[in-house]
Amino acid sequence: METDSTDRRSNSSEIAVADIVTSLRGRDVGREFFVVAADDSFVYLADGRLRRIERPKKKKRKHVTSSGNSEARAAEKLRGGERVTNAELRRALAERQSDAETQAPPNDRPVETPREAKGKKTTAKAMAKEGGMHIGKG
Repeated sequence: METDSTDRRSNSSEIAVADIVTSLRGRDVGREFFVVAADDSFVYLADGRLRRIERPKKKKRKHVTSSGNSEARAAEKLRGGERVTNAELRRALAERQSDAETQAPPNDRPVETPREAKGKKTTAKAMAKEGGMHIGKG
């Protein structure tokens, strides 16, 4: 187990300004952000929507993981120290999201809502009625 924690630490130390990171902890878990500033222990995150560039989220490095570098204009501006707008951050993250969706294979399995799943019977008799299982001699 120690290798996982050391890998995570080495990954978090490589995070730099203009990188895209994914939150691992907190109410924003799973969301992607741009790193707008960084110091030894913390990174400062903004996505232009939940966290705006004027008030970035301060988060410990160990609570984020790098999602890779971005070649978007917003990332280039951040690396160069130029002023970046919230709209540019939102646009860059949205383009990244749409690129990921087009590359991902489609999920053909229908999704059940919790209400549909709750109403289903899973007993042996219910399965036999639906033709999913044979009970007894036949």
